[in-house]
Amino acid sequence: MLEVGRRAVVNDANTNLQKLPADVFVVVPAYNEAPRIGPVLEGLLEVAPTVVVVDDGSRDNTSEVVRRYPVWLLRHVVNLGQGAAIQTGITFALLKGANYIATFDADGQHEPRDLLTMYNRLKEVGADYALGSRFLGRAENMPWSRWLMLKAAVWFTRLMSGIWVTDTHNGIRLMTRRGAERIHITMNRMEHASEILDQIARSGYRFIEVPVTIRYSAESLAKGQKTTAAVRLAAKLFAERLAR
Repeated sequence: MLEVGRRAVVNDANTNLQKLPADVFVVVPAYNEAPRIGPVLEGLLEVAPTVVVVDDGSRDNTSEVVRRYPVWLLRHVVNLGQGAAIQTGITFALLKGANYIATFDADGQHEPRDLLTMYNRLKEVGADYALGSRFLGRAENMPWSRWLMLKAAVWFTRLMSGIWVTDTHNGIRLMTRRGAERIHITMNRMEHASEILDQIARSGYRFIEVPVTIRYSAESLAKGQKTTAAVRLAAKLFAERLAR
């Protein structure tokens, strides 16, 4: 089941601040992010007037915190996984007439103003997908083990999907409406990131990578994908590819 809260309408008094157009919907999947979601939304709303938070069945008061902000709130009654939350947000944004859809993590790792750069680059080159890359940009406080895992994921993705990217499991993305209509996430949990890249490759639409900043903290690392989970994910994706 899905619960939907209406988005409040507010007037932004700071007209000098550069913002994304209102037809750019930013989808934020969130699970047990009550301590972090407030500051994330405050920063995000400085550049993005249209934000959709998908509370993926949180057991804490994530939804209560989100309701303090002028954003759309969707809520999964049970936890389904980040992939499912992103797909719910994309489907909702398309139904509401979005012309561009971004994804943005709720744990404070991303820099909101990177979305402006991604939007400008996407418009400039006429691509359908802009993918954030920490390896073209900056990764602050990234452990060596995470660096190694992500680099291995890059080569695995290049081998399996044939898409030449420098970063794979990065939650900040931007796509046109046409591009979003080609994304149909069926893998509910962390494997969705590889599935998205696979679908981008099969779409034949143009994609670009944009340098972004990722800031690691003890909390974000604790919630992130573990190395053992990444190995299991790779084996699962490899087996599914062989079965095709």
